[in-house]
Amino acid sequence: MSIVHSDEFGQFQQDSATPHTSRVATKWLQEHSSDFRHFHCPPKSPDMNIIQPIWVALQCAVQKRFPPPGTPMNLLTALQVSWCEKPPGNLQTLVDTMPRRVASLLCARVGPKRY
Repeated sequence: MSIVHSDEFGQFQQDSATPHTSRVATKWLQEHSSDFRHFHCPPKSPDMNIIQPIWVALQCAVQKRFPPPGTPMNLLTALQVSWCEKPPGNLQTLVDTMPRRVASLLCARVGPKRY
């Protein structure tokens, strides 16, 4: 894995969404389980999913582009350019918020929270 912790194990987060529980995904996870720690999240738990705010930020950046991407290849290019325009510490900031997100989720025990 490209992201590793001090103990050399990556962290894989899965929220039990249908694509994550397909036969192909399940088989891959079983075959590679020694490469990372598997962190299970409750289904539909955006508070625990770092990728959600990344997708939102990329979506907003692409929607602001003019002209808008008109083909799948233009969309891919727009996403790649938008990704590269993000500040280098953007992902680390999201990772750093996880302890607070988890604590808040455990305290609330209901629905998603705004950060």
